[in-house]
Amino acid sequence: MSSSQEEVLQIFRDSKALLTGHFVLRSGLHSGHFFQCAQVCQHMDKVTRLIELLRPKLAAHPCDTVLAPAMGGLVVGQEVARQLGVRFVFVEKENDKLVLRRNFTFRPGERVLVAEDVVTRGGRAQECLDILKVNGATAVAVVSLVDRSAGQTKFSVPFVSLLELNFPTYTADAVPPELAKIPASKPGS
Repeated sequence: MSSSQEEVLQIFRDSKALLTGHFVLRSGLHSGHFFQCAQVCQHMDKVTRLIELLRPKLAAHPCDTVLAPAMGGLVVGQEVARQLGVRFVFVEKENDKLVLRRNFTFRPGERVLVAEDVVTRGGRAQECLDILKVNGATAVAVVSLVDRSAGQTKFSVPFVSLLELNFPTYTADAVPPELAKIPASKPGS
């Protein structure tokens, strides 16, 4: 593991964002590990540092705007946009589906970077990509602090993450006995 990856993990540990136990992820999968990025996002100095570490990876994906899904991607997306000096907009849930609201619009061909906190299967990031397509914008990449799939999640655009990890996940009917003994919690994203 590189020194920058160790630094990222240490930031997550120090802020109590890397949790162990039995968790039901937004995807419905079960896991013994959970990234509660909201714990990191309480500390803007930590968020600033994480995006500083991520920024060199973004150089190949110039954008005009950063789009993030609420809630998890808000702070991350806003800091990415701030450091890149570009506009920031977000989508939010309506009937459990992400929608563009608050009179946000995109110019035809506007280059947009989708920012997330943690990606496991990439459902919310994909919803953002679909919204961009419908609105005539051009997605340039998806970026996240943590890729829980260790590079297995794919999009129609490049996927850039600060940290790739692959903690095992399980469907509800395949949870190992040692994990099933622990009451499951849904900490949220």
